[in-house]
Amino acid sequence: MLKSKYMDQSYLLGLGFDCNDGHLRITKGKNFRLYGGSDETHQLLQEKAVKFNERLDKKGKTLDTVSMEEFMDIAHSIGLSVSKSNGKKKISRRRKEDVR
Repeated sequence: MLKSKYMDQSYLLGLGFDCNDGHLRITKGKNFRLYGGSDETHQLLQEKAVKFNERLDKKGKTLDTVSMEEFMDIAHSIGLSVSKSNGKKKISRRRKEDVR
């Protein structure tokens, strides 16, 4: 069985479920994967993923080396809502109404 070089790497995963135009949007980055969503939602996911990576880079960290506290601080600073589920990080973007 072949093992992908990506199997041992952590990723931010963004999922959009509000697509009504039939387009399948996929964006892959250094440590994130974004799937689906309307054009507006997908762009918002891209912005958040890029900002998250910029903050990680400033700290000299990766998703594999960042502490839970640092992860939460970064997520909060860029407007991501984060909750813990079974000891794992679970992230959801805030609704537009929550950000205003």
